[in-house]
Amino acid sequence: MRSGPLGRSFGAAVFALLALLLGGCAGNVVNMQEVAPETIAAAPPSGKARIVFMRTSGVGFAIQSSVFEVKDNFPSLIGILAAKTRVAYDLDPGKHLFMAIGESADFMTADVLADKTYYALVSPRMGLWKARFAVEPVRLTELDIPSFKTDVDSCKWVTKSDASEAWTRANIQSIVSKQSEYYPDWQKRPDAEKPHLAPDMGR
Repeated sequence: MRSGPLGRSFGAAVFALLALLLGGCAGNVVNMQEVAPETIAAAPPSGKARIVFMRTSGVGFAIQSSVFEVKDNFPSLIGILAAKTRVAYDLDPGKHLFMAIGESADFMTADVLADKTYYALVSPRMGLWKARFAVEPVRLTELDIPSFKTDVDSCKWVTKSDASEAWTRANIQSIVSKQSEYYPDWQKRPDAEKPHLAPDMGR
């Protein structure tokens, strides 16, 4: 077995190659319902904000990531994202906390305005054996970049279904456990290092 700097470099190179090869792979939609683009309203309901959570990368395509809003310290399911899928979440304007779960949990705060649409990426952070997912805001200046538009268009729309809620009920103990394990460490980060979706990032 390789060890030391050479071994680590070799491992990094292998992962980079795999990421390149698998970057375009879409995951199987599991415990969610795929829907046609025309069924998704172009804007949130009046007085509401919208956040589109997306997995634009095909890396880690065999692994699902679930996204939640944490309300009163309890996770409420937004959707379960396979690679190359997206889900629209309409919500009240104001401050919110979100969590993405894979083998660990990551968090993002948001402060959103009514009648605005925002975007957030759920991105794989692959380790040697585990798939970890980060949830990160997309800045307003990024929305018009052609490559970003292409990535968005490559993602299938999905919505929650009865299977989504059944999956959540079956896994709630694990979900809450990961929230309890990882949120205190996330809170200790400097504010500048905590992902935050600001009011001016929507359109």
